[in-house]
Amino acid sequence: PLFAGMNGSAVENFSCVIYNISLMNCTWQAGRDAPGDTQYFLYWQNSRKNKEMECELYMKDENGRNTGCRFQNVKIDTEHAYFLVNGSSKESLIRFYDEYIQLYEIEILTWPLNVTVNCNTDSVGCIITWQPPLTSHVEKVKCFQYEIKIQNK
Repeated sequence: PLFAGMNGSAVENFSCVIYNISLMNCTWQAGRDAPGDTQYFLYWQNSRKNKEMECELYMKDENGRNTGCRFQNVKIDTEHAYFLVNGSSKESLIRFYDEYIQLYEIEILTWPLNVTVNCNTDSVGCIITWQPPLTSHVEKVKCFQYEIKIQNK
């Protein structure tokens, strides 16, 4: 059956975030009705070109249950990435959870680089310059939008 496994046994609150250009953390919570011995395993596929891989570095809770995964050298592809978390228990079948995610939508960008402020004493104007943030996938600098908040001190 398509949804084999006990109701309430699949992971909940699954989410991933990419930071520092190529690092990704995914986290989840155990299903609220999952038996105490349930262990979860995360598999992902970055694009259809790549093979599905299991997490190499799990994050564990105080009971030794996998509740997250750390990834390194993540490349943001134009396709959706596929994530699958399945579980095992001696007591019952555990329902799997899966989701497709556009990786660029979960990236936390670094801040703009080399921000400089030059103010002339004889005029009221200041010139603020910066370079775009580092990212693994944005090639067009004009894609970025910036907001400057100026506070008088």
